[in-house]
Amino acid sequence: MWQRFNESARRSVFFAQEEAARLGENHVSTEHLLLGLVRETDSAAAIVLMRMDIDLSRIRGDIERQVTRGDGRDGQDMQLTPRAKRVIDLAYDEARDLNNNYIGTEHLLLGLLREDEGLAGRVLQKLGVDLERTRREVMNLQDTTHKTQETASQAGKLEAWGIFNKSFAGKDLTEIAHLTRDELNNIFEVTRKLKTGEISRADQRRILEGKTLAMIFEKPSLRTRVSFETGMFQLGGHALNLQPHDIQLGKRETIADGARNLERMVDIIMARTFKHETVTELAKYASIPVINGLSDLEHPCQALADFYTILEKKGGFEGLKLAFIGDGNNVAHSLMLLSVKVGTNFTIACPEGYEPNPEVVSEAKAFAKETGAIIEITHDPAAGAKDADVIVTDVWASMGQEEEARERAKIFKPFQVNAALMQYAKPDAIFEHCLPAHRGEEVTDEVIDSPQSVVFDEAENRLHVQKAVMVLLAG
Repeated sequence: MWQRFNESARRSVFFAQEEAARLGENHVSTEHLLLGLVRETDSAAAIVLMRMDIDLSRIRGDIERQVTRGDGRDGQDMQLTPRAKRVIDLAYDEARDLNNNYIGTEHLLLGLLREDEGLAGRVLQKLGVDLERTRREVMNLQDTTHKTQETASQAGKLEAWGIFNKSFAGKDLTEIAHLTRDELNNIFEVTRKLKTGEISRADQRRILEGKTLAMIFEKPSLRTRVSFETGMFQLGGHALNLQPHDIQLGKRETIADGARNLERMVDIIMARTFKHETVTELAKYASIPVINGLSDLEHPCQALADFYTILEKKGGFEGLKLAFIGDGNNVAHSLMLLSVKVGTNFTIACPEGYEPNPEVVSEAKAFAKETGAIIEITHDPAAGAKDADVIVTDVWASMGQEEEARERAKIFKPFQVNAALMQYAKPDAIFEHCLPAHRGEEVTDEVIDSPQSVVFDEAENRLHVQKAVMVLLAG
């Protein structure tokens, strides 16, 4: 029967014989099979257990406390007990039901759970390992392995175009803080190749051919929807627009359940949400890449587009000064973090009480120590704008803050970006805004329509940068 076992499963049975001999037994029983399964942490059974937050050393300890040690003998050619043989038969059933041609350690684990009268079954039950949840995790692992094999095939194509990063593939993009400098450089380089046509439009249509992006919108958006949907089309894939009445995450069903459903039907999730926790929970439970299209904490895609525009206009990042004039909001957070990661000095000028999140500031200062970038927070807009290479602003009241809009308009009025304020910046300074702009409030027409304004280049670059992100995460 052993010819139907894969190499890992055969090895675990050999380990089970060794464990039985070590514990002074003459036969291999269920507890020895379980000890054999957890000997190698990279076996499918061990990975499934760890995904369920089960401590493998706890399994070993619980079994060793409960076995009665005998005289034993050499572990070679030890026979299975009738109960252990039953586990093997059940493992065959599980492999067949999951359309697998070979028995793996994951099927042996399921067999142990189905044969629940032995010591192994009792130990697993005590630790909260139930059959149905384990079977779901095995199926998820099987899907992930299949997708990994598909990705390996696709990787060859991407490597030919110089746009594959093995360490980046399959990751999530929920926060700028999670991106390394190399990954940022990689995003900008792939963006350049896609935007300039170095990779032709015809070749781009092959990169994500047959793949699907689920776009979850709790907040409406022009640029986010059009750039992601158009980008996915240009890469050969398909995008689904899921509005609040379609999905109702956290209301109609839990975020975790929504993530587990989507991961089986699509290849990427983009979520534009009110709460940052919604994005992070999607990323936690979905085995596919999750992209933050905006949350109350960060707007990473916008910051990436802003900095790619800076790269186009200024030729680099190090030593520049970016001045954000306005509210210490999600856009400010992402710009601050990205600035210090690439060596750009960051200043925010905001009214008192509207400073960035202290935890984000602390995180950014830690990154700044590595690059030598400077972070400044001031309540003087002129001081903030002084000698800036880039001036950035955003609306004074974001979606969800409509009731505060009138009060905020009074408080933020001195922080309007107008021609007088731009005079404090360098003569060749550029102006950026994530849009939509409330003209006459946070910025005047004379600035946003001036030659210094790059807001529409910046908006276009949302398309190119997000294409690069999707290629690197799911290509």
